[in-house]
Amino acid sequence: MKRGRSKPTAIDELYEAILCLETKEECAAFFDDICTVLELQTISQRLQVAKMLREHHVYADIVSATSASTATISRVNRSLGTGYEIVFERMKQRGTYVPGIAANSGEEDNDNK
Repeated sequence: MKRGRSKPTAIDELYEAILCLETKEECAAFFDDICTVLELQTISQRLQVAKMLREHHVYADIVSATSASTATISRVNRSLGTGYEIVFERMKQRGTYVPGIAANSGEEDNDNK
């Protein structure tokens, strides 16, 4: 959390809970329990937006591929930082990183690689 103050204990406990998960199936079960379908869709949409921003896609392409509003794209753009970078680099190391546009639209993105 970037709020400039100590994290509340409840948030620390959430982070610890997430760190206990070992497989994609465990993640799915936990997030299905803790989040609504809309919350999961919103979080996953922001991840896709972040990937596309990182890959230097323009807002119009991001809107088209993700259905995110320009306000959401702008909000994600302002928050791009270390957290996203850690996740994207680890996904690349594991071979699970899929370029943002291909993840949603099925189109091939030839600018990435």
